[in-house]
Amino acid sequence: MTFPPNSTPPNEKNLRFVSFAIHATRGLLRDQNTRRKTMFIVVVAALLLLFAGSTFLAPLLDAHLRPGWFIFYWLVCAWVTVTAALLAVFDLLIVRAEGRAEKSTLVQKISTPPKADDAK
Repeated sequence: MTFPPNSTPPNEKNLRFVSFAIHATRGLLRDQNTRRKTMFIVVVAALLLLFAGSTFLAPLLDAHLRPGWFIFYWLVCAWVTVTAALLAVFDLLIVRAEGRAEKSTLVQKISTPPKADDAK
């Protein structure tokens, strides 16, 4: 099967999207400021969803009248909350790893005797 010169096969377009999503996620996770801003946004979104579901969306999300919408909405809320928690745990682990690396660098710097040129 041949494709016109300027078109791509359908599988390649899906692959581009997946590749973009993976690279965007890596960039998001590697930069501390971006990661923390994302955590803030996700926590605020979770709080807004919780507030909206408990107040003015409560009649629409009645479990007896619309069980599907009820389950879907609260699963989305749970997913957003778990995402925030996982980002927080990841950030904690990264900060601890960076702290250990800094500590070992400092210990190595302190334990290395000064050179003769540095003593003058």
